[in-house]
Amino acid sequence: MSAERQMPLAVALLPIMAMTGALLVGALAAALSGEVILLAMLFAAACASIVAVRYGHSWHDVQSAAGAQVARVLPALLILLGIGMLIASWMLSGTIPYLVSWGIRLINPSHLAITAFVASAIMSSFTGTSWGSAGTIGVAMMGTAAALDVSLPMVAGAVISGAYFGDKMSPLSDTTIIASVAAEVDVYAHIRGMLPTAVPSFAIAALAYTVSGAGGPRVATGGASGAVAAAPEAATALLSELAQAFSLHWILLLPPLVIITAMLRRVPSLIAIALSSLTAVTIAFVQQNATVPDVAAAIVTGVRVADASAHSEMFVRLVERGGLYSMAPTLVIVFAAFLLAGAMEVSGALDVLLSRLLRAVRTTFALVAATMAAGLTLVALTSHAGVTLLVVGGLFRDAYQSAVVPARILSRSLEDSVSITEVLLPWTVSAVFMATTLGVPTLQYAPWAVFCWTGPLLSLILALRSRRVVSRLRESEINSDAIVRQVTQKHRHQGHHNAV
Repeated sequence: MSAERQMPLAVALLPIMAMTGALLVGALAAALSGEVILLAMLFAAACASIVAVRYGHSWHDVQSAAGAQVARVLPALLILLGIGMLIASWMLSGTIPYLVSWGIRLINPSHLAITAFVASAIMSSFTGTSWGSAGTIGVAMMGTAAALDVSLPMVAGAVISGAYFGDKMSPLSDTTIIASVAAEVDVYAHIRGMLPTAVPSFAIAALAYTVSGAGGPRVATGGASGAVAAAPEAATALLSELAQAFSLHWILLLPPLVIITAMLRRVPSLIAIALSSLTAVTIAFVQQNATVPDVAAAIVTGVRVADASAHSEMFVRLVERGGLYSMAPTLVIVFAAFLLAGAMEVSGALDVLLSRLLRAVRTTFALVAATMAAGLTLVALTSHAGVTLLVVGGLFRDAYQSAVVPARILSRSLEDSVSITEVLLPWTVSAVFMATTLGVPTLQYAPWAVFCWTGPLLSLILALRSRRVVSRLRESEINSDAIVRQVTQKHRHQGHHNAV
């Protein structure tokens, strides 16, 4: 019998309800902190494991499935560690302080949100990585916002919106390539297919940040000197501290130039990050007189201010960042998420939930809505966009073909429901990374991440305009793990091994 006939829908939903209940209890008892999210996920994973055992599987099966999930996303985990190293090296070399200092000098606070949005979009479009954009340009923009007394949630949301626009539309992005492969559509046709939702979402976000910023604090115009003279006292004090602590010179722009050039030449992300970090470390030795112990400590544990009491709190918050250890909380969330995903996969609950979404699909809108619901559900459970894109794309691809709906609509629906929404769910890997890196909790920046929630809405609106009626889809047993293996194998045969 199929897993769906063996397992009632209520049982399949049990882990999700357990996690939702734990999050609600944690939010009511205390703030929705990283600790609460982690414990809620572990509780849900325990419930999913009990369901798996109840339906004839062992704890060893759950561990094996979770290990397979981790193995699939090992490249992403390595990039995560690389970002920690990149932030530390850019800080130690003075690159981020240099960007912050010019941000304070040149950017009017009323224009900071729109500037952060556009700058992050450009950076991620060139590099194809939202994490790299947020960890570099985003950190600099957040430091500038803190110095100029601009709303941190607003700027964080602008950084994230820009970062995910570039990540979504860049042919260098791994999620862009994986979505196109999962839907069996050319990557550039996939990008063109996303324009009807991406361009209006970009315009709406730009308008929102322009209007919101116009109501914030202002400084007098008239060049860099005029802006600095009218800036808040904290900003001018921070400029002085940065000038004393770092030797600020145009050469500090080399690390960003290296990573952008490497990405444009299609160098793998991890190698590009390593090259930029090596460049920054070399500059730290030459320009900042850093020592080998300084560099080693910064790369591993992050940059630390020797005498924090001698500096302002704003300076310490800006400088003390990065390092491999800074990614440890995110890695713990990753393992908890994959433990939950592994148990859901082994028990068959995941197949039950996905197959139920294929029922009652009669129109194009229902098909798109079911795709997006499946994508949002699965990314919430697996906490990884790449795996979700492969699973949901493989599940719905035949349905789109039988309904004579273009494959680019499937790939667009995948991106709009998975790639750009993951960062809005507080327990996912991307959300934890962004909250930690930018220093703003997910629930605070989420309303300001305009691009990330307008995209799905526009995608549904476009689908609603279509009145195409499709035949009832054939219900068959769904094996999500087999879909992942099949699509991944085909992906490798097509030569896109780097994206996988």
